[in-house]
Amino acid sequence: MGALIGALLGSKIIGTLENPQALLDAKNPFLFFWTSNTIIGGLTFGLIGVELTKKIIRYKESTGDLITFPLILAMIIGRIGCFLTGIYEQTYGIETTSIFGMDLGDGLLRHPVALYEIVYLILLWIVLKIVQKKYIYPSGYLFQIFMLAYFVFRFCLDFIKPIHPIFLGLSSIQITCVGVIFYYIFKLSQLKSN
Repeated sequence: MGALIGALLGSKIIGTLENPQALLDAKNPFLFFWTSNTIIGGLTFGLIGVELTKKIIRYKESTGDLITFPLILAMIIGRIGCFLTGIYEQTYGIETTSIFGMDLGDGLLRHPVALYEIVYLILLWIVLKIVQKKYIYPSGYLFQIFMLAYFVFRFCLDFIKPIHPIFLGLSSIQITCVGVIFYYIFKLSQLKSN
């Protein structure tokens, strides 16, 4: 329940902050908020919801490893939908002259960032499966590696997306990524010191 509530609210909060001016200009701010979503906000606030719930019920075991691969699969499926939507969703890239440029519906060659993310997630799946089969690791390790790797990737990916910077030239997604990256660097360093 903590994950569900956190993910629902977080996806909308961070999604809304992606374009604060659009919120101010919206005829119906609640509708704008309700239809704004981002996986980064969902993952971040879902994590916060789970951790708070676990503290309340005094549950100490890590649960993330159980959802790592189903989550990656769901994200791949979601990105296929984003790619098929083209420029009509905020998941397209900036214009490019590179060989990867694609017309996503507006006549301009753009980075197909949804496809980049699909490829990255498939490679991450493969790497995590290798780690799962070859190494002994503490509970929660796979999920932590997934989160760290994904948030680093998304921080970088957003530099080739049309963003609305809100602080230090960074978008709300990138700022959220920085916070989660530091959180998981800290968590993983605690594992190594134990």
